[in-house]
Amino acid sequence: MRPKRYVVAVDQGTTSTRCLILEAQGRVVAMAQREHRQIYPQPGWVEHDPLEIWDRTQEVIAAALHDAGIDAAAVAALGITNQRETTVVWERRTGRPLGHAIVWQDTRTAALCQALEQQGLQERFRATTGLPLSTYFSGPKLRWLLDHLPGARKAAQRGELLFGTMDTWLIWWLTGGPSGGVHVTDPTNASRTLLMDLRRLQWDEGLCGLLDIPPAMLPQIRASSEIYGTVASGPLAGVPVAAALGDQQAALFGQACFAPGQAKNTYGTGCFLLLNTGATPVPSRHGLVTTVAYQLGSAPPVYALEGSIAIAGALVQWLRDNLGLIGTAAEVEALAQTVADNGGVYIVPAFSGLFAPYWKHNARGVIVGLTRYVHKGHLARAALEATAFQTREVLDAMRRDAAVAVEALRVDGGMVRNALLMQIQADILGLPVVRATVAETTALGAAYAAGLATGVWQDLEELKSLWSADQEWQPRLPAAQREALYRQWLRAVERTFDWLDA
Repeated sequence: MRPKRYVVAVDQGTTSTRCLILEAQGRVVAMAQREHRQIYPQPGWVEHDPLEIWDRTQEVIAAALHDAGIDAAAVAALGITNQRETTVVWERRTGRPLGHAIVWQDTRTAALCQALEQQGLQERFRATTGLPLSTYFSGPKLRWLLDHLPGARKAAQRGELLFGTMDTWLIWWLTGGPSGGVHVTDPTNASRTLLMDLRRLQWDEGLCGLLDIPPAMLPQIRASSEIYGTVASGPLAGVPVAAALGDQQAALFGQACFAPGQAKNTYGTGCFLLLNTGATPVPSRHGLVTTVAYQLGSAPPVYALEGSIAIAGALVQWLRDNLGLIGTAAEVEALAQTVADNGGVYIVPAFSGLFAPYWKHNARGVIVGLTRYVHKGHLARAALEATAFQTREVLDAMRRDAAVAVEALRVDGGMVRNALLMQIQADILGLPVVRATVAETTALGAAYAAGLATGVWQDLEELKSLWSADQEWQPRLPAAQREALYRQWLRAVERTFDWLDA
C-alpha cells in the first residue's frame, strides 16, 4: 500500500496568509491562518510589511503541518497562490526590502497612469498586455518605488535589486533567499504587471522602457505548474516548490473550470469573475481584462476574461460599521428576508469609483428610489442585490466579448454562505449558481497545480473528479421581472457617473 502523499498550499492574501494541506484523494486535512497588518500612511495609500508576511508564512506552514501530524517526508509538493498586484522591491544580496510593499488597492500611481494615458499610450499597453492603464496593476507601483525610494533607481540599474509580487517574494525566500533563492513568477501574476506580452509570455522591453523599469530586476516567467526549486530549510526542507498562481486564477483552477465557457465568481470584499476562454486571448471591447488563466508545464497557456468588482462584501460591512443596521455581517441575510423585494431601492456602492465594466474612477456611491415606505430591511436587500447586479453586468460584458455559452456560475468566497444572496444571484443571472464543497478554492487551485507538476495527480480529468458541488440554486424569477429590475439598476448606476467633477 502506497504511503499517503500530501500537497501543501500557501494562500498569501490581502489580509492574512493561510496554509492548507490536501491529501491525494482531495480531502483537506489541516488549515492554519494568520493575519498581518494593514498600513495606511495617507489617504489612498495601502501598504504591507513583506518581512511580516514572510514570518506569517513560516508560522502557518509549521502550524498546519503540526495539526496534520505530518512532516516533509509525507509532502509531495508546495504550491503558492497570492494577492496578485501587490509589489515589493528588495536587495538581491541581503533580502532586505527597500520599503513596505505597495498593495493592489493603493492609488498613489494615479498621476502616473493619467500621464501615460495623456501621452496616447492606453492602446499600446492594452494591445500588448490585455490591461487598461490603471493604479490597480503592479508595473506603475514598481516605477513609483524606483522614483521615490532613496538610491533605488541607481541600485536597480547596477543589478542589485529584485522586483516581485508576493508569489515571487515567497518563492525566493523558500528556496534560499540570499543563498541561492529562485527569482521566478508565473504568467498569471506577470500578466497583471502591465509589462508582459500576453501572447509571448515574456517581458516586453518597450513597455519596460515606457515605465523606465530595468528588465534585469524582473523575475523569470515560468509555467504556473512546474518545479521551480526545493524548500531550502524549515519544516518543509527538500519539498519541491511546484506551482504559482494569482489568487483569482487559482480559484478558477480550484473550481475545475478547465473548459472554455466555464466561469467562477469569488465573493469577498469585492468580486472577481473569471471566464475560461481557451487557448486564444480574447481582447475585451466591453471593459474587461484579458489575462492568463494558467499554464501547465510546457503546454500552451489558457486564457481568461476577468471582471473585477471593487465593493461586494465591503457594502455589508458598511451597513454594519458605518450605519449600524446590523451587528454582524451574517445578520444581513435575516434582515433582508424581512422584505419580499427591494421596495424600489437600489444601492450602487461606487465608494472609490467603479471597476469593470466601467472603469470610472470619479464615480461615487448612490442610494436611489427612497420613499417613506422604505426601511432597513429594504436597504439590506438592496445591498445584496448590488452584488448580484454587478456580477450580471460583468457576465453580460463577457458574453458580448467571447463567443462562448455560459451554462452555470461556480461560486466561492465568504459571501456564498448567504443562501439568499445565492438565490438572488441565480435570479438576476437567469443561470444556475453552484457552490463548491471545498470552500477554500484559491488554496485548492495552488495545491492542484503543484500536485500535477509532481505526479500526485495525472491530468485535468483526475482533478475534475475531485471537484464536487455542495449546493445549487436555480433561477426562479420570471424573465420579464428580472429584466425590469436590471433596467432600473442600470439607471441607478448612471447616477454615479462623474460625481467628483460636479
